[in-house]
Amino acid sequence: MKPIPLNAETEQIARSLVWFEPPEQALADPVRFMAYAMARATHEQMRTIRRYVTDAEFRQALDNAPPGIIDSRSWAYWNSKLGRYPAPPLPSRRFG
Repeated sequence: MKPIPLNAETEQIARSLVWFEPPEQALADPVRFMAYAMARATHEQMRTIRRYVTDAEFRQALDNAPPGIIDSRSWAYWNSKLGRYPAPPLPSRRFG
């Protein structure tokens, strides 16, 4: 997945969604950033993000989403929006 550019729009969104780290760091990992966006972005924020992320990249973000970020409702919604029904299992943490 190509990086999401840092500009005034994406910086503001990154500050809002991934408030605990600098926007540059949040956007440096686009798959992780997209996981936060799928779980927390408003409709307007997602419209802005979608200008930078293709459907193929969105699917890639879903396929590689880190466990524990996306809730089950958001997971089902975004998979459905991208033509994946039923949604595959949520990413899960693996120990040992």
